[in-house]
Amino acid sequence: MDHPAVTATMSRRDVIEGISVGALIIEGKTKRVWEMPGTGGAKGPAMVLIESKDRITAGDGVKAHEMAGKALISNATNAKVFQILNSVGLKTAFSKTAGDTAFIAHRCQMIPIEWVSRRLATGSFLKRHPGVPEGYRFNPPLQETFYKDDANHDPQWSEQQIVSAGFSYNGLTIGKDEVDFMRRATICVFEVLERAWASRDCALIDMKIEFGVNDQGEILVADVIDSDSWRLWPSGDKRLMKDKQVYRNIVGEVTKSHLEEVKRNFEWVVILMGSPSDEAHCQKIADNCRALGLPTQMRVTSAHKGTEDTLKILAEYEGSDLPIVLIAVAGRSNGLGPVLSGNSCLPVINCPPVKPDNVDKDIWSSVNVPSGLGCATVVYPEAAALMAAQIHALKDHLIWSRLRVRQLQTIASLKAADKILQMLVMEADQEELYFSINLITVMNLLKIDFYIAVFTITYSQFMNLFMINVEC
Repeated sequence: MDHPAVTATMSRRDVIEGISVGALIIEGKTKRVWEMPGTGGAKGPAMVLIESKDRITAGDGVKAHEMAGKALISNATNAKVFQILNSVGLKTAFSKTAGDTAFIAHRCQMIPIEWVSRRLATGSFLKRHPGVPEGYRFNPPLQETFYKDDANHDPQWSEQQIVSAGFSYNGLTIGKDEVDFMRRATICVFEVLERAWASRDCALIDMKIEFGVNDQGEILVADVIDSDSWRLWPSGDKRLMKDKQVYRNIVGEVTKSHLEEVKRNFEWVVILMGSPSDEAHCQKIADNCRALGLPTQMRVTSAHKGTEDTLKILAEYEGSDLPIVLIAVAGRSNGLGPVLSGNSCLPVINCPPVKPDNVDKDIWSSVNVPSGLGCATVVYPEAAALMAAQIHALKDHLIWSRLRVRQLQTIASLKAADKILQMLVMEADQEELYFSINLITVMNLLKIDFYIAVFTITYSQFMNLFMINVEC
């Protein structure tokens, strides 16, 4: 990763952690970034090796000490953090670890802004905002930006200052849309990691991240995220802090903080179908569930024709001591969902395989259930999977994180589609302008479904069709 205004003190090493490297690109206070020959161009994105140093600093580098073992701790923490972010679908520069003290990442031109998220008011925020009590809670998290400039102590910048700076990296100009995306992604990263730490009874108080632009023009969460990047208070108690603030606060030897590995909880979704003929519909639900990280099983049982067997299957899952959501797939007279709901405390979602000639009856039999039953009803397989994921997300931070990132990706897709539409508007001079455009190609690039093939129409007709037929 290419950082501005950092002096390199070494020029070359051939092998680091058993990996061949090229020239030293940059050296910072706590890391070195090395070229990786043979990457980039036709072989894919250019990559670098980032090597951590046994060094801890504070106060823009004024306070600094060698600390044996810090590189190993930093690299392990960074890897765990980025593996979580990658697993839930966030785009990051991190690729994989490379030994105990280094990792491989996309080579990025770094945007010289620190993006800070705060859940509680503490530290420098209190100095800049006298009168705000320590521990004041921000809902949603407060987001701040700081221009990276050690000589001037990283001054706070507004969104307008960032846009006005006219930053351009790897062919991408940082404008209002790019700043808005990074702002949203910063909060998303914070909320994902906040949930991860909460699963270990540890409060994430605030943190900072950075973004870079790789050689393909993508904005990625980049650099390093480790114990230098955040404040952590076990059980929400500042006295138990496990972060670099310990180093800032004391003089002399710094106590190493040992971070626990965040483990993934197992979640289950069970799809019960009333007939083998419903399998195709169930498979769509299962595919959507697995895409969200939900292990899924499919079973065939009929509440009408085999009530006893249905209740035996239900008892099997109720006794498993696993967090389970049941999805009932039954058309015509749907007795499956209501029977499951009436005989279990597990959440039940009806998703009937509706047919055009019987859609009203299929849905009505799932909605018009007797009193005392609490099963929900959705029509589309994706909706059933999303509802199941949202139920599991109440307890599982990784599922919650995947849903949160999915929302971020939807916003990014909408902004990209809007940008293309604005370009088309600018190119259209008059109502009578005719043009041809391959919309399938455009929308495939954005991963947005589209129903129209190549055609030639007037501008106003195009606008009407665009609004009706684009489905995000």
